[in-house]
Amino acid sequence: MQAQDLGRSGLRVSRLAFGAAPLGGAYGSVDSDEAARAVRLAIDRGINFFDCSPYYGETLAEARLGLALDGRRDEVVLMTKCGRYREDDFDFSRARVLTSIDESLRRLRTDHVDVFLVHDVEFGDVEQIVHETLPAMRDVVAAGKARAIGISGLPVTHLRAIAERFPIDVILTYCRANLLDHGALRVLVPFCSAHGIGLVNASPLHMGVLRAAPAPAWHPAPPAIHALAQQLDDVCRSFGRALSDVALSYAGQLEGIDATLCGMLTRAEVEANVSAFESRCEAQLLEALRAAIGDLADFTWLQGRPENSRGAGEAKYIPPPRGESA
Repeated sequence: MQAQDLGRSGLRVSRLAFGAAPLGGAYGSVDSDEAARAVRLAIDRGINFFDCSPYYGETLAEARLGLALDGRRDEVVLMTKCGRYREDDFDFSRARVLTSIDESLRRLRTDHVDVFLVHDVEFGDVEQIVHETLPAMRDVVAAGKARAIGISGLPVTHLRAIAERFPIDVILTYCRANLLDHGALRVLVPFCSAHGIGLVNASPLHMGVLRAAPAPAWHPAPPAIHALAQQLDDVCRSFGRALSDVALSYAGQLEGIDATLCGMLTRAEVEANVSAFESRCEAQLLEALRAAIGDLADFTWLQGRPENSRGAGEAKYIPPPRGESA
C-alpha cells in the first residue's frame, strides 16, 4: 500500500484509509470479533490510517476500534472527531471539546490521537467554530493529546472558508470527490495544495450509492441519484467490473488527495477494497460512466445551516419533492 504525507502535518498515511463508522452499526449488524480481525488484517495489508468518531454508533465504533487496536496502536495514524455526538446532538463549545477528547482517548485506549477533527462543521455557527472550537483543539495539541487538528463536512466551500480564517492541518470531505461529484477537486485540492493542508476524501462510494445493493434507507441523496446507481452498475457489469470496485479505483486515481477513506467491517471487505484501490479503470469504461451520469454530475444535498451550504463553486442541488422541505 502506497503512503503519502498528510499535508504538512508531519504524518505519513496509507493512501487507502480505514473508515470505522461501520463498526458502530451504521450499515447493518456487526460481528465484533470479525470487525477486530478486519482491523488487524488492514494493518497487515499496509493500511495505517484509521478514522472514527464518537458519533458513530453513539461511541460504540470508538470502543470497538480501541479494542481492535490493542497491541498495535503504535502502528497506525489514528483520527477521531468532536462536535457531533448523535443525529441531532451537536456541541462545539470549548468545554465539550476538552471533555470529548478525554472520553475518546479512554474508548480508544490510547493517550493521544494523531488527528482531531471538528465533525460536520456545517451544523455549527462559523464564528464559534473559528473563535472557540478550533482554539480549544489547539490547546488539546499543546496538552499532547493530539498531533494535528482539522475540520470535516460536506459543503466544500464552507470547509475552505473556515480554513481561510483559522490555520488547520487537515480537511476531511465526504461524497465530494468520486464518480458522481468533483466538488472537492475544484474547491479544495488547489487550496489545500497551496497551504500544505492534508486532504482526506471520505465516502468514495457516495455513502453506499455506488454499489450494486441499494443504499441505506437513511441516505440523504436525491432520488435521481439513487436511481442512477443501477444504470452505473449495469455499465460496469458490461465491462466485467463491479460498480463498487470501479468507484474505489477511480477515487484512488484522483490527484491532490492524500488519503481515500473507505468504510470496512470484515476481512473480505478489506481484501476487496485493497485490491480495488490498487486496480486501474479502463478509459472506455470511464467514458461510458460519464455518459450515463450526464447532467446529474455534481448534484448533492443540503445539510446543516443553510448559510453554510452554498457558495461559489459549490455543487448543484435537486429540489425536494413538492411538500417536502430542503
